[in-house]
Amino acid sequence: MTILTNKIDFAVVFTVNKANPNGDPLNGNRPRQDFNGHGEVSDVAIKRKLRNRLQDEEQTILVQSDENRTDGFRSVRDRVASVPELEKILKNAKGDVQAAEKIACDTWYDVRAFGQVFAFKGDKLSLGIRGPVSIHTATSIDPVDVTSMQITKSVNATTNAKDPSQKTSDTMGMKHRVDFGVYVFYGSINPQLAERTGFTKEDAEKLKETLRTLFANDSSSARPDGSMEVNKLFWWEHNSKLGQYSSAKVHRSVKVEKVKQEFPLSIKNYEITVAPLEGLAVEEYDGL
Repeated sequence: MTILTNKIDFAVVFTVNKANPNGDPLNGNRPRQDFNGHGEVSDVAIKRKLRNRLQDEEQTILVQSDENRTDGFRSVRDRVASVPELEKILKNAKGDVQAAEKIACDTWYDVRAFGQVFAFKGDKLSLGIRGPVSIHTATSIDPVDVTSMQITKSVNATTNAKDPSQKTSDTMGMKHRVDFGVYVFYGSINPQLAERTGFTKEDAEKLKETLRTLFANDSSSARPDGSMEVNKLFWWEHNSKLGQYSSAKVHRSVKVEKVKQEFPLSIKNYEITVAPLEGLAVEEYDGL
């Protein structure tokens, strides 16, 4: 295993077609939008999908969603307690922080990639780990149209005790979706932090493939299979820790522009280009 020594930047272009990519619980679970009407998918939601995909590839993950658990633990705290060496250090106010960091990073992929805060009730030592992988919020290229539809149930959830033959009242609800949108998000891998957490070149390759297949096994009633698709992944590996260019300049080199208005709307209406940066090659991949 070779520790990552060169800075990496990446960008992902994906489409949403009649799906809710990331509902906002403070807004009736409507798809997230900024004040200009552009669609958004939070970095937290993207990392959740990455963790799920990494679990599919049998990587050890600390922050597992309850419906996607691959072990018998129902909480992060229980998962941490299953590692005796780490648990012993966290119970000691004068525990070896560096040793705890190494154990946590060696044990879980998402800890050495994204970092993690270990601060649990009853523990005497708190531990904060900064991960080398940073991911931006995904934003749509154009403002998105959100369609809302009212739904009802067609079967009784419970039996009417007074009259079992009577149909109970229908329960009304709402479903929301983005009709169509092209989204982009960016990210970087910091080699200085990679050196501290033990994030390797092999880990970076796993992340690259996970980004390319981000929406595999991610279907739900809000996101039916095929409604979300990775179209392009761009990957830049610099020749040094600092990098030849800032991440902002690298990310700005990606241009996604609508070049025609044809129905039904699709990625074919958009042109995706990358401006060349002298001395920095870009790897381009299609989605799954």
